[in-house]
Amino acid sequence: MNKNLKWLYLDFNSYFATIEQQINPPLRNRPIAIVPSITDYTCAIAASYEAKKKGIKTGTMIAEAKKLCPDIICIQANHEKYIAYHHKLINEINKHIPIERVCSIDEVACKLIGKECKPKNAVSLAINIKSGIKKNVGDYISCSIGISTNKFLAKTASNLKKPNGLKILFRDALPHKIKKLKLSDLTGIGKRMERRLILANVQTINDLYKLSPKNMRTIWGSVQGERFWNMLRGNDIEEITTKTSTIGHSHVLHPNWRRPNLAKHILNRLVLKAASRLRRKRYFCKKIKIYIKIKSGYSIEGKKKFNKINDSITLLEQSDLTWKEILISNKIKRIKQVSVVLYDLEPLESAQTNFFQYLNNNFENTIKKRKSLSDTIDMINSKFGRDSITIGSLPKNISDFSGTKVAFTRIPDIKEFYE
Repeated sequence: MNKNLKWLYLDFNSYFATIEQQINPPLRNRPIAIVPSITDYTCAIAASYEAKKKGIKTGTMIAEAKKLCPDIICIQANHEKYIAYHHKLINEINKHIPIERVCSIDEVACKLIGKECKPKNAVSLAINIKSGIKKNVGDYISCSIGISTNKFLAKTASNLKKPNGLKILFRDALPHKIKKLKLSDLTGIGKRMERRLILANVQTINDLYKLSPKNMRTIWGSVQGERFWNMLRGNDIEEITTKTSTIGHSHVLHPNWRRPNLAKHILNRLVLKAASRLRRKRYFCKKIKIYIKIKSGYSIEGKKKFNKINDSITLLEQSDLTWKEILISNKIKRIKQVSVVLYDLEPLESAQTNFFQYLNNNFENTIKKRKSLSDTIDMINSKFGRDSITIGSLPKNISDFSGTKVAFTRIPDIKEFYE
């Protein structure tokens, strides 16, 4: 049996809910749901294991959650808190083994080297990490750890036993050890890809392993199919690096904020936040998209194209134009969700010789002044806190609806909480 292990993968269990239970002991061993706002009209963005046993999971509407579990406790998300604990956990893990990749807010991957690759030593390392977390970060925080020959299988192994599990997945034990999993349990197979596989008469893990690299490339429609074939077999392949292509923010509106005039305040706040993040990451953008989801499920979007900019005032102007066009042409009365996306990005350091070629001197001076003002606002908010200074009026309690959120696949910088 090939026992040459290369990766150790940590997955923190019910992360947001566990952090709340860590900080507030009376919540421990009780069903809790983390929500964006305290209302029955929203959904759970995370659930404790006690809540999961009652059928509540990410995406469950709170009205439904209360039917499934009348004693469910709803906690409004505190994303800054989750980021702070994330960094504590990263620091603790790095004491035991260098982290190769932070995969999400609650998952990290580590490369095993030398004697760490032996099963006994890898297990001992995993146990020491678990002990260090409980001792130095939080006694209620647990993680499931998977160990295997590549990162994909190590992550798969971490899902085999939850919560607080520890599993090794050897190459020689495949596919037997994972044959009971559903296709959608494998990272990289979402609902759309699962449908494609089923149409190709692939319904089980065993069926998946019978495919050739050529078959998988055809089903996936790209070379990613061949990459997946290799990952399934424990081959360690080079990861594809990605770069920032969009910057955006989205918010599902509280029922009290769904009238267009109120929703517009939320949109403005999201535009300002995206603009600040654009400058911090040192980009211009050339396009903006405003996306509106209507209560009925109908969605509308509007776009604008312009010369590269990154100041807040001009981006607000472009957002306003797009918003008015959407509302006038569609006669919208209620809005469920608003989103802004800045795209067609260009690095600040790129050649700027043509930046003002279409502008007259007055407009050039205006743009420069707006950029200087935007930079000053960023500096003040970074020092004194979010919304210490802003552009336009800021209705009471809007910060409750437009603060920084943690997408599990994107971990905000601490600075983002000041934008």
